Formats: sequence, structure tokens, C-alpha cells
Amino acid sequence: MEKPVHYFSELFEQLGLASDAASIERFIQRHAPLPETMPLADAPCWNEGQAEFLKEAVEEDADWAEVVDHLDASMHKPA
Repeated sequence: MEKPVHYFSELFEQLGLASDAASIERFIQRHAPLPETMPLADAPCWNEGQAEFLKEAVEEDADWAEVVDHLDASMHKPA
């Protein structure tokens, strides 16, 4: 069975954050860049539930893993 495709905006919805393009861009600008060695889930901008979701998505290679990887790259990209 093929995994569903999730969009960046859907990830922000899943995390309980504003999911329109401008809000996503503001969030990334506000919280990035993360230190190179900091895992995305350890960033101080997440609450416990958000951090756990991000960590599990990657560890379990869940449906969300690809879009979480995209967020990880966006949050680690130098300004």
C-alpha cells in the first residue's frame, strides 16, 4: 500500500500551528537556524507533544517522515 502524501501546511496543522504560507514562513524565520547538531525535535520552540510527534515520525519512518525531513532542512538552513 502506498503511503499518503502530506503537505507542509498539513504538518503545521498537525502540530497545532497556523498553516498558511505566511505563518509558516514567519515561524521558520523566527526559530531558524537551529544549531547544526540539534535534532529538530529538540528545538526549544516545540511543546512536549509536538516534539514527540516529530521524533516518532522520523524514528518510525511514518507517513509524516518526508515532510518532517523537509521541515528539519528548513529549520537548519542558514539564514
